[in-house]
Amino acid sequence: MPKIIEGKIVAKGMKFAIAASRFNDFISGRLIEGAVDTLIRAGADEKDILIYKVPGAFELPLAAKKLAKSARFDAVICLGAVIRGATPHFEYVSAEVSKGIANVGLDADIPVVFGVLTTDTIEQAIERAGTKSGNKGADAAMAAIEMVDLFKKMNA
Repeated sequence: MPKIIEGKIVAKGMKFAIAASRFNDFISGRLIEGAVDTLIRAGADEKDILIYKVPGAFELPLAAKKLAKSARFDAVICLGAVIRGATPHFEYVSAEVSKGIANVGLDADIPVVFGVLTTDTIEQAIERAGTKSGNKGADAAMAAIEMVDLFKKMNA
């Protein structure tokens, strides 16, 4: 049987940048709370978590790129919410944000995690930011921790 190597959810000694959208801040704020709580519960020190607020979700990829290239962090977590409205704006923004963050992740030497909600309604966003459907900010933080640990094992 081949050896299976996975990352562990232990954040002790890891440094994290959170890039979060101010637009829809009542949702983004809950995602940030979920992410920070998860990082600290997993052993990260509060001083090793920096939160950078950008105007909107569209600015997240550029902020993530700058943070990833800074060599100051083990992972970048991108958080925000894009909620469908009456115009095609939702499709443009959600597509470009997800592609942009994915491209940053592929170019970076550290994990860049997508924690941006793309929902049809405000109710769906609220559910995914800490009520019925858990907290996707917490999920993104767990993915970041696991990937940092896995990257360390890949480099060993």
